[in-house]
Amino acid sequence: MELISTAVWLVVTLLAVVYYYFQRKFSYWKSRGVPYIEPAFPMGNLSWKPSGNFREVFNELYKAKGESPFVGAYFSMSPLVVATDLDFVKDVLVKDFNNFHGRGIYTNEKDDPISAHLFSLDGPKWKSLRMKLSPTFTSGKMKFMFPTIVDVSERFNLALGKMLKGGSDFDLKEILARFTTDVIGTCAFGLECNSLKDPDTEFRKYGRMVFEASKVRSIRRAISRFPKLAAKIHLKTFGKELNDFFLGVVRQTIEHREKNNIRRNDFMDLLIDLKNNETMDDEKKVKLEKLTLEEVTAQAFVFFIAGFETSSTTMMFALYELAVNPEIQEKLRTEINTVYAKHEGRLSYEAIKDMVYLDQVINETLRKYPPVVALQRKTQNDYKVANTKLVIEKGTTVIIPAYEIHHDERYYPNPEKFDPDRFLPEVWKARHPMAFLGFGDGPRNCIGLRFGRMQSRVGLVMLLKNYRFEVSTKTPIPMEFSPITAVLSPVDGMHLKVVKI
Repeated sequence: MELISTAVWLVVTLLAVVYYYFQRKFSYWKSRGVPYIEPAFPMGNLSWKPSGNFREVFNELYKAKGESPFVGAYFSMSPLVVATDLDFVKDVLVKDFNNFHGRGIYTNEKDDPISAHLFSLDGPKWKSLRMKLSPTFTSGKMKFMFPTIVDVSERFNLALGKMLKGGSDFDLKEILARFTTDVIGTCAFGLECNSLKDPDTEFRKYGRMVFEASKVRSIRRAISRFPKLAAKIHLKTFGKELNDFFLGVVRQTIEHREKNNIRRNDFMDLLIDLKNNETMDDEKKVKLEKLTLEEVTAQAFVFFIAGFETSSTTMMFALYELAVNPEIQEKLRTEINTVYAKHEGRLSYEAIKDMVYLDQVINETLRKYPPVVALQRKTQNDYKVANTKLVIEKGTTVIIPAYEIHHDERYYPNPEKFDPDRFLPEVWKARHPMAFLGFGDGPRNCIGLRFGRMQSRVGLVMLLKNYRFEVSTKTPIPMEFSPITAVLSPVDGMHLKVVKI
């Protein structure tokens, strides 16, 4: 009996010590006079939640803003900064970028080579790779790829026309993902994916696999938030099947092109050049090393997953708002037809650039529905916050809640209203430059933003010229977001009525 009593006291004492330890950790922001949301014992504010739920957490944190330029939160026991002031956001993303250039995302180059891509790398590796890849996304290179995107959009038009024979109510989320999969597959790998004809092609299958939710994926994602632990157990973010598929596709594509001396002026050609030729760092006047096969694959992979999912999601939300707001849809369709007539009925690179209202619609869609709801940075050294006595310690993660900023009434009155005129040049110029973060900002903004915009423009033009989009009985009104997807998505697809014009 005495032994049991001793054991109970030991357990109680141990729990008390652990609880006291956590309470000390959780007093970090209070002791510094920073507004914060009381963390939950023992997991803080954010740990172990499905990625989609972070939007709700960030919303709660953002509302707690005070005079401080940020709100304090906890990732497990680690203090976390959630930015609430746009001048502070500008300091992090632009002005003091050198102290915030890293994202702090776990990568495993040896066991999981496709995880070591431009989005996730930090430090000198990221800088070198960004420098090598930046020329890939110039307006001149986009012009080369433009006819390929138009070709795929025309096949999309034919495929959708055939689908209409079976009914007019569609889940556009899947159809649009098949379109962007075919575009990226062609531009990044030079391969005809044919997912518009067959939704179960390998590229569409593996594209779904990257984003589909599962318990295993949730556990992997949770562990990856603890990089030291993840490294010790050699955690693979994507797994063997995905790695083998993309490494195999890239290896075969490179061998075929080099053997037959094939050039297509696409993304893969540019990656092959970086594999075979040294490049120069113009700033330091030093040679940059060639890319390995694994590095080429990782960049092709991230171009694929980022390009097909974010662009299809943007197009999907744009069509949703155009269906809900038919007067905006008709105004945009009028612009499209007018520009077509001006350019002799051809969709050219120059014609797309003339569609100003189309750009406003896309920007307002990205404002209301940013695919990536928050940006992440990590302090490289202790950082004194401008105009305060606050110091953010080295290694602290800084979260910039793009969704919350985009829905802040201080910058966008009546933020739930879809209004493309928010992006008239004079209106946009009058706002704080950090009030729109659809592609991030600063030296680490989205490198593929030109391609993403071009792909979305071409897809929307083709659709709106040939079809009218209307609300159906299955259309989600009001919009409800999925709590488990990494990219902002509706909870149960996006059904709209499609009518041939």
